[in-house]
Amino acid sequence: MGKVLVIGASGFLGSHVTRQLVEQGREVRILVRPSSAINTTDDLDIERLRGDVFDPACLAGAMQDCDVVYYCVVDTRAWLRDPAPLYAVNVDGLKTVLDVAVGAGLKKFVYTSTFGTIGRREDGPSTEADAFNWYQQAPDYVRCRVAAENLFFEVCREQGLPGVACCVGNTYGPGDSAPTPHGDMIRQVALGKMPIYWDGGGPSLGIVDAARGMLAAEKFGKVGERYILAERWVSFIELFGMAAEAAGTKVPAMRIPDWLLYSMAASSDLIAALRRRDSKMSIASIKCSKMLPNVDAALARETLGWTPQPIEASVQEAVNYYLKRQ
Repeated sequence: MGKVLVIGASGFLGSHVTRQLVEQGREVRILVRPSSAINTTDDLDIERLRGDVFDPACLAGAMQDCDVVYYCVVDTRAWLRDPAPLYAVNVDGLKTVLDVAVGAGLKKFVYTSTFGTIGRREDGPSTEADAFNWYQQAPDYVRCRVAAENLFFEVCREQGLPGVACCVGNTYGPGDSAPTPHGDMIRQVALGKMPIYWDGGGPSLGIVDAARGMLAAEKFGKVGERYILAERWVSFIELFGMAAEAAGTKVPAMRIPDWLLYSMAASSDLIAALRRRDSKMSIASIKCSKMLPNVDAALARETLGWTPQPIEASVQEAVNYYLKRQ
């Protein structure tokens, strides 16, 4: 087996993918930005490169002698007033990587996508066969991820890239040092700093299971296909309840109705515009927490042989991690 390159190994998912590859005895090289912290992989015997997804020469060097690439780069800042950075990283950066990957002689390219690219259904959970169908309602974060996934599969079809995509749900577990936007919510609950909740939620899974699914997609995934990775749908009130029980804190008791939630977000957007400073409380963020589809991961379970642990266990692991870092 040749080397494996993980692009974006400093991130939550990328670091876990890297760790599991090393545990399997694979020879791993990572590529991270010069400014990225790599403390989550400091203890691993891997080759480390610093570079940028917009630098073709750097990417070509990183892919040299590699059979497999895991692409775990994503900008998740849905709240940005100017969405240009989202498109730059999630679409333009991916295009540069794919242009290099096509000529790199790879055996597999595993791309990190999102369940947000799946179409919504009214008669039950969606599957990989459901094409995206809610563009007009979607925030720019979702639109750019759809554009990126479409680009990826176009390159697979037309240029022969041996790629598979994993449409990953909201991930929870240890090692969320940033933390991620959804992880930060349960961190706040665990610290007793989240008094409210609102209607919403999303397909969820443990970060360790997400990484296992990515590795299974390399081994068993069919080129040109996408695989949903999620344990099940979890509402925010259920999620916050899990976190509160794990931490021994109170469950948020004040429900914010939708009309008030959107009014608060609109006011926050206006203040952010006047101050010329981004705020995580935004209409785009609220849409991402309420409008994304419920999905069925049966294809990954059947085709990839992937079985995630119950989300309750993953939330417990996440809470333990956050509390130890306080």
